Amino acid sequence: MTDPVWVPLLLSLKVAGWATLLATVCGTAAAYGLSRWRWPGRDLLDAILTLPLVLPPTVLGYYLLVLLGRRGILGETLASWGIELVFTWQGAVIAAAVVAFPLVFKSARAAFENVDGHLESAARVLGVCEAGVFFRVTLPLAARGIAAGVLLAFARALGEFGATLMIAGNLPGRTQTLSVAIYEAVQAGEDATANMLVLVTSVTCIAVLLLAGRLVPVSGGRRDGGLQ
Repeated sequence: MTDPVWVPLLLSLKVAGWATLLATVCGTAAAYGLSRWRWPGRDLLDAILTLPLVLPPTVLGYYLLVLLGRRGILGETLASWGIELVFTWQGAVIAAAVVAFPLVFKSARAAFENVDGHLESAARVLGVCEAGVFFRVTLPLAARGIAAGVLLAFARALGEFGATLMIAGNLPGRTQTLSVAIYEAVQAGEDATANMLVLVTSVTCIAVLLLAGRLVPVSGGRRDGGLQ
């Protein structure tokens, strides 16, 4: 595999991997909180957390620049600590994580809400602490749904373009992911490179989607047919 394909592929896998890890931790925590505790403003927070799923990626990229840019709300403080995120692969990770977050969040919330509360209550009666209930009962029962969301988030992070281009730019070998490399190859008229990049991206995403489908079949639903 030639360098114009190999380098963006490795960078994309690294960015997508870290972004998925970040989105998984934050998305699972947020999903558990919103699925278990009812308080005013919960629906508004749910809508805000789901926004990256529907907002144009360029809008998300602009928000990230306003937040993390050198003169941004957080960027100025980070710069004083010697942390630069704009035009770095770490910035690409944050962009991909923000875009992928709703996929983990929505899948995890649905999975947590489908866990039988009687099983959690039984564990508490047996003297299991709240942390133990979560890790020994709730999380294992919701694992399949969360895993499907994680795989979808990885595929989304792997193909992220707009927000990544705005905050990380297009620096070959440093921030040029597969999707950005495809855009550049098409603009430069390098059809062979573009075709190879498209093929690699498509095969990877199809494999991830097939695996996600095996975890949560399209027919969906609970295995008991939805009976109470």
